[in-house]
Amino acid sequence: MRLTILAGGLLLALSSSIMAGQVYKWVDADGVTHFGAQPPQGQQAETLNTAIAPPKPTVTENAAPELSGEAEQRDIDRKVKRQVAKQEAERQRYCTTLRTNLAQLQNNPRVRVEEEGGIRRLNEEERQARIGETQQKIADSCN
Repeated sequence: MRLTILAGGLLLALSSSIMAGQVYKWVDADGVTHFGAQPPQGQQAETLNTAIAPPKPTVTENAAPELSGEAEQRDIDRKVKRQVAKQEAERQRYCTTLRTNLAQLQNNPRVRVEEEGGIRRLNEEERQARIGETQQKIADSCN
């Protein structure tokens, strides 16, 4: 099935150049230029190329700034996308850290924290308060 579609598309693409055939150009005795599918008898004719070239883009004075403006906009878009991706990666790391801390607080009743010059153990009220704070941060930042 695919082969049939591919072959049909190829034939369709080539058919325009086949159907165009040869075109001849000649100038008669009066200086009038003629075009035709058959060359004239007894007169020299020029064969013309009937393949259609794609149109060349025209650049005007006003179009050049637009093109550079488009390029600038693409650069700005790429820069913004990189910044957004970087911020999203940082947010994901932050959320992973919060979830890890929450799991440690919930599963470990003996939580120790470093404070000025030493380590101390959190009491149950402090641990529950930190669990609540961490859950709130996750709800706010990690939906």
